Amino acid sequence: MAPAVSLRDAVALAGSFPLLAGVTLDVDEGEIVHISGPNGAGKSSLLRLCCGLVALRSGTAIVLGHDLALDRRTVRLLVGYLGHETFLYEELTVEENLLFALRASGSSTSEAKADAKSAMARLELTGRLPGTQVGKLSAGQRRRTAIAVVVGRRPRLWLLDEPHAGLDHDARVLLDEIVAEARSGGATVLLSSHELGEPGAQQLADRVVHLAGGRVVGAPAALESETAHVA
Repeated sequence: MAPAVSLRDAVALAGSFPLLAGVTLDVDEGEIVHISGPNGAGKSSLLRLCCGLVALRSGTAIVLGHDLALDRRTVRLLVGYLGHETFLYEELTVEENLLFALRASGSSTSEAKADAKSAMARLELTGRLPGTQVGKLSAGQRRRTAIAVVVGRRPRLWLLDEPHAGLDHDARVLLDEIVAEARSGGATVLLSSHELGEPGAQQLADRVVHLAGGRVVGAPAALESETAHVA
């Protein structure tokens, strides 16, 4: 079976500045990989490359069987990306945001309504919250709404950039459960964190890949070995 993500000497630039300086990485279908590294290491750029938001300058990048050098648009419909920004419309309600995102990803109106309702319930966006404008939500509620968009899309590849940021303890535990459920359903997950000791990341991931200076540094290690090293 081909990897869900296969990068070979992948380079991405912002102007002349290297966001990624030659990343080589394979991620198997159904695997959860923790992308670790300091701020500025290239973690966010790696995830944005995989979802087609950053252009590949050189090297190769195959995501879910699609060559990103030739087609970035198709991949965007197959992945779920949670970034630092929520990409939500503040003037729309929680439910309206979900319906808009799900319809834009190709779901029928009936499918979008059903998936939005299920996702809101799973993220505990209930009561008055579905009808509340996003601009009136707390930071944690906005983050849960953004996660609900990913859940509702049921993507084959989850790309989660610092996913626990802005969430309280209960919401972090809930997110971990959701990611585990996604993997049980066959999804592949890449999640980033600048701290190897991030509890949720450690508990979820099958292995850790370290980035520094836009490159993978060191050999990808099994999570058990990483935990032992930190201890």
